[in-house]
Amino acid sequence: MAHRTPSDPRRSGEGRKSFLLRIDPALWRDLEAWAQDELRSVNGQIEYVLRQAVNARRGDRRTGR
Repeated sequence: MAHRTPSDPRRSGEGRKSFLLRIDPALWRDLEAWAQDELRSVNGQIEYVLRQAVNARRGDRRTGR
């Protein structure tokens, strides 16, 4: 097992909020296919789509982080 350091939030879990998401199976399949096309996990794809939506709502047109 890898050693976790408190200074690395990706490893300690402090950098991400976990939550349960119930999603329609057809939407899941669409997200899964889209994620595969862009070489992302489904979780990464959902985070990307949500980030883009929030940035658009704020008027921020940056892509990514």
